[in-house]
Amino acid sequence: MKKLFLFIFLFIISDFYAQNLNDFSVPKNYKKVTEIKGDLDKDGKDETVLVFDTDKTASDYERAPGKKDYKRVFYILKNEQGQLKIWKENTTLLHSSGMGFYPDDNILTIQIKNNCLVVEQHFSTNSRHTQINKHTFRFQNSDFYLIGSYDNFADNCGFDFTNEVNFSTGKVIVDKEYSSCDDNAKIPENFHKEFIHKLKTLIKMDDFRIGEHRFKIPDSKEDFVF
Repeated sequence: MKKLFLFIFLFIISDFYAQNLNDFSVPKNYKKVTEIKGDLDKDGKDETVLVFDTDKTASDYERAPGKKDYKRVFYILKNEQGQLKIWKENTTLLHSSGMGFYPDDNILTIQIKNNCLVVEQHFSTNSRHTQINKHTFRFQNSDFYLIGSYDNFADNCGFDFTNEVNFSTGKVIVDKEYSSCDDNAKIPENFHKEFIHKLKTLIKMDDFRIGEHRFKIPDSKEDFVF
């Protein structure tokens, strides 16, 4: 009897919650970038994640006539009785369409792994430097929280820096490797450090901005930036 009551209660709550979600329709003049499906809240049903280039420009950058730099948005949608409804909308996590030195070579990969949303973005900061950002979000306590961050900044003839953190375990990895295409150049010593740092409170997806969060690296004058 208790199990039956619990099932009915959860069904009522779920139905009430679904009724309060807004219907989704593709905004006018938005261009779809990618679409994936997967279960993010462990209810056995797939959510749909859609990414769009909006009609709002991010900068005056124009790589070719008519090819502008547009802001991006992604939606996490629930399918309720055949109708897609907006569960989450975010406009702050994704880089714009014209980000970087070679926008045509930018890579955006979105996956759902182990019921988590993984967002990976690649771009070039100049002709030699590449940047990779990967962030993992998990749905818990009625919201999406950042539980993992990976950042790689590399020069094709000088260095390869990686900052990685798992906020669930607190494990942090800082790795700096140096090299040179000049045989006579003095190469700095490589640096590798692993330590534990746990946040007092996990960061919600809507409160996260790439590169605007930091904490001290032990026994170092530098900060871990994510």
